Amino acid sequence: MTDPLLTAAELTAFLARDFEQVKDDFTVDEITTQGIRLRLNVAERHLRPGGTVSGPAMFGLADVAAYLAILSRIGLEALTVTTNCSIDFMRKPIAGTDVICDVRLLKLGRRLAVCDALVFSDGDNRPVALASLTYSIPPKQ
Repeated sequence: MTDPLLTAAELTAFLARDFEQVKDDFTVDEITTQGIRLRLNVAERHLRPGGTVSGPAMFGLADVAAYLAILSRIGLEALTVTTNCSIDFMRKPIAGTDVICDVRLLKLGRRLAVCDALVFSDGDNRPVALASLTYSIPPKQ
């Protein structure tokens, strides 16, 4: 896998500038050798009845984490877009805790990127969801 071009701080600044509506939802915990670790800072709006994190919130976490993992390797290509995502929910997250997504870039080509994403409750190593994502990378100008 290619080495990261961007730091966690640079990705955080990009979110704050270009995706202000979700900038407070996510924290880049780490740029890893294979991808990224992104945290969903769980708030009331992310919960479903029963107090656990909702499926749509976990889907959003996986999508944003994959997007940032790709950008960390190719630079700030904001028009990189999701072309496919499949997610399996395996167990409910622990109530009252953040959820974390570990993304592994499987293929990073000139036009397509493919990755998988494991979602965990903070402090628990049992996955709560697994996503497979494909992104289209815009052509270089």
